[in-house]
Amino acid sequence: MVILDAKIPEGPLAEKWTKYKASFKLVSPANKKKLDIIVVGTGAAGSSAASALGELGYNVKVFCFQDSPRRAHAIASQGGINAAKNYQNDGDSVYRLFYDMIKGGDFRAREANVYRAAEVSNQVIDHYTALGVPFARDYGGTLTNRSFGGVQVSRTFYAKGQTGQQCMLAAYSSLNRQISKGTVTMYSRREILDLVLVDGKARGIITRNLITGELERHSAHAVVLATGGYGTIFYLSTLAIQSNASAAWKAHLKGALFANPSFVQIHPTSIPQLNEYQSKLTLMSESLRNDGRIWTPKEKEDKRHPNNIPEEERDYYLERRYPAYGNLVPRDVGSRAAKERCDAGYGVSNTGLAVYMDFKDSIEKQGDKTIEAKYGNLFKLYETITGINPYKEPMQIYPSAHYTMGGLWVDYNLMTTIPGLYAIGEANFSDHGANRLGAASLMQCSGDGYFIIPFTISDYMADQIKTPRTPTDLKEFDEAEKNVRERLEKLMSINGKQTPTSFHKRLGKIMWDYCGMVRNEEDLRKAKELVKELKHEFWTDLKAAGGINELNKELEKAGRVADFFDVADLMITDALNRKESCGAHFREESQTSEGEALRNDKEYSYVAAWEFVGEDQPHKLHKEKLEFKEVEVKVRSYK
Repeated sequence: MVILDAKIPEGPLAEKWTKYKASFKLVSPANKKKLDIIVVGTGAAGSSAASALGELGYNVKVFCFQDSPRRAHAIASQGGINAAKNYQNDGDSVYRLFYDMIKGGDFRAREANVYRAAEVSNQVIDHYTALGVPFARDYGGTLTNRSFGGVQVSRTFYAKGQTGQQCMLAAYSSLNRQISKGTVTMYSRREILDLVLVDGKARGIITRNLITGELERHSAHAVVLATGGYGTIFYLSTLAIQSNASAAWKAHLKGALFANPSFVQIHPTSIPQLNEYQSKLTLMSESLRNDGRIWTPKEKEDKRHPNNIPEEERDYYLERRYPAYGNLVPRDVGSRAAKERCDAGYGVSNTGLAVYMDFKDSIEKQGDKTIEAKYGNLFKLYETITGINPYKEPMQIYPSAHYTMGGLWVDYNLMTTIPGLYAIGEANFSDHGANRLGAASLMQCSGDGYFIIPFTISDYMADQIKTPRTPTDLKEFDEAEKNVRERLEKLMSINGKQTPTSFHKRLGKIMWDYCGMVRNEEDLRKAKELVKELKHEFWTDLKAAGGINELNKELEKAGRVADFFDVADLMITDALNRKESCGAHFREESQTSEGEALRNDKEYSYVAAWEFVGEDQPHKLHKEKLEFKEVEVKVRSYK
């Protein structure tokens, strides 16, 4: 029987983490050498965790399905990384960052975890600076900041428009240092296909060598999943094409609860879809909203060139509707506002599914060189994709699927409901509630890896000192590998006519249309049936060309899409269960007279943690009640 225990420490919020660290059981340096830890994923969370754990002296095995950690999707977090340094002396603090995250997530996250994320943010910035990240600096040499959505202070540190890339290079460097020292062993081009439990504890994984097709067994005393989010379930998203839910889903099938799966972030500043052949969307960093003003024509279906539309005929709708925050409202608010304008007939471009983000005023005030220093590579990226020079005319943007706030349920230690299995970064659910503030992704992922998991995992590992290394010839490994092989053979044996990508594309459209930015009861029930029908078609008409024991990208895709069908069903189930609007989860039946999200705190102030109880059986819902002792839960307003 599953019992949710968040293990939140007692005491004042600001003292919980400090006191908790002092109470952990420790592992001596000599004993760390006897203990093995598997880390799956090498993004901001995985690379930082593997390098930090290796630095401590554990034997770390780290896995990624790319050829290099440098290809992790964290490189795309280009806008910045938050920290509560308050260099500007503009009123920021750890508490302010904590409050902005809780409020931005619409009061659907744990106070303790969010406060800790804010607390370690300053250590993260100091660490990345020491590793050589070239953060922008002001004239006096101090690191400088810019603002992001949902806040009224400047706390986002940035390296031009390359922050994610520079932070990943730093994390990759620290990881390589441990690889060269021998504390970390790197396994690239490997994909985890199952989790192995021995006596109820996570003791290993089954991986497939993506070059040779060989199945491999790896054991350890603990497993850390840092495998990112599942926003690619929508097919068109801002995530890297290979991002997927399979690792987390395999853990879920073995007993790890999946929390808030329907909480998906919609980002307001993506380049709109240009044609039906696209396989992904490109994000224009939220940092651009510092200097870009968002507007639509006041006249419906206005086909004039934007430069020919006079100022008085432009509707700066975010500034009009949300004067306190203007263009820097949170992502969910900005996304819904853009959709509303487009649905009402004020959208631009050939499709009508776009709004303008205009830098004319900022360029006139600050000059081309200043804007280029802030966003030069982003402007070049936009022009390369669209052929439009944003120095000369406005960008066109539209909301798209982005980060996923849902993920594996974890306690305060970042451990799942499976002993010895941890989930960090975007793979867990813990810090963002129903909506993530901009620039909080790198902050949380890096904080989890560098400054949280190294402490919390020691409490568990201290009890594993007398546990010998797990041999990989146990029956549990035999059974797991047998199940993996049978599934691969089943996928290959269907021998139908449709590719994995064609199914993924159709599934993504169902999810975007019915379980995306806006949802309602009727559409969600329709989506559930459509997903069920498409899943049946997948398992009867899939064509995965090639063989199992070789490089086979089609087989890789097929396995991930197969998992996406089950994830989609759970997302829809979760969305149907939560009959309220909160954050990015907008139910049309639950809105204010002004069209804003309307929460139902009395009935839904909880984390929805879903348990897998068997194939073709309804998931079982467990509720972790959210208690707010430090903040007042109130209507979220940015006006």
